[in-house]
Amino acid sequence: MLSHAQTIYALASGRPPSAIAVVRLSGPQAGLALETLCGRVPAPRVATLATLRAGDGEPIDESVALWFPGPHSATGEDVAEFQVHGGRAVVAALFDALAAIEGLRPAEPGEFTRRAFENGKLDLTEAEGLDDLIHADTDRQRRQALRHLKGLLGARAEDWRRQIIEASALIEAGIDFSDEGDVQQELLTPALQRIAALKAEIAETLQFAGRGERLRDGLIVAIAGPPNAGKSTLLNRLARREVAIVSPHAGTTRDVIEVHLDLDGYPVTLLDTAGMRDTDDPVEQEGVRRARDRARQADLVLWLSEAAKQGGDRPPADLTTTGAPVWTLRNKVDLARGAANQGAARFAISAATGEGLPELIAALVAFAQEYFGAGEAALVSRARHRDMLRATVEALGRAEAAVDRGEELLAEELRIAIHSLGRLTGRVDVEDILDVIFREFCIGK
Repeated sequence: MLSHAQTIYALASGRPPSAIAVVRLSGPQAGLALETLCGRVPAPRVATLATLRAGDGEPIDESVALWFPGPHSATGEDVAEFQVHGGRAVVAALFDALAAIEGLRPAEPGEFTRRAFENGKLDLTEAEGLDDLIHADTDRQRRQALRHLKGLLGARAEDWRRQIIEASALIEAGIDFSDEGDVQQELLTPALQRIAALKAEIAETLQFAGRGERLRDGLIVAIAGPPNAGKSTLLNRLARREVAIVSPHAGTTRDVIEVHLDLDGYPVTLLDTAGMRDTDDPVEQEGVRRARDRARQADLVLWLSEAAKQGGDRPPADLTTTGAPVWTLRNKVDLARGAANQGAARFAISAATGEGLPELIAALVAFAQEYFGAGEAALVSRARHRDMLRATVEALGRAEAAVDRGEELLAEELRIAIHSLGRLTGRVDVEDILDVIFREFCIGK
């Protein structure tokens, strides 16, 4: 772990050149940095115009300086911020001046957020929400990440943890009164009722875990089919830009091309794969192998073939048995007017002219809505969340089953459940149970 005795600094805005560059500091020497560069420490939380000067007195830039003394700051430490002009030379000169101050060093990736977590300014789920918010590509991903950043999952987990601690306190108190049967039963009954209710509530949250994770990761749609079926043209049409090379020669696409789309707010990754056929070309063989692998891993496969081709090209068996839906598309209908087409297809389109594309896009939106489900209402968006909540439910289930084997085993399972929720938020405190017991039951008084 990096030492908090050092003050860290980093560029907190976009890469230069830009209109404004924001350089942020956090740590015990932040005030010294302000005094050294500005000649004074500004009033707390007041934007102050100042001329920044290097150690030799040479002016660096006109800057807006801000001062946030800890613990009332984003990281809980003393924080300073310089807003300078976003030229590369300006930022480089400011960094050189900061590096010359003793006790300052460049920040590691994510170190500001880590310090905020370690100082209790946010829990792990909020830190993960911040990361998701930064990397959100669509509006629905942004909304989900913002809910985590606001601490909705962490607050719910802390509430669950508090209730389990209270139930555990009842069990621990019952152990102390084990020689008084009536008192012990009066304490055990409400504890078991609370455990059963919590187990059901957390299990219900877990039922929707996959939706939040899917929304975070996105929907994978593979465009597959034989050579020259128009896969790259369809990709370009859906992406609304020239992404893939379109050529009348078979085997043009050799590798898998990925395009990320915002489909009515849902994140979708389109894959343009190599034409699937038998070939002696070793490079094309590798492209076909990769195409099959990626198509088998997709959440939806669009199998494209030519409308004028008798019977059409059928998708291979290894695609139809993966469990993911395979939609058959007959392409180039504009070139097949009057031609006999014996192949049944879900969609008849022309990727070149756009015919049939609105119906296909509407179907893709409907599929995404069903695939993601009520993703916006889901609290769980990561495998870590799911694992910790599942461990909690399992521990509560074992606690219920341990009633006939002794309150000590029951209490131990509750401690495991409390620990799991503490790991979820990153705030594990084994002394919480003792605090509740002393306050509510005056044991040891």
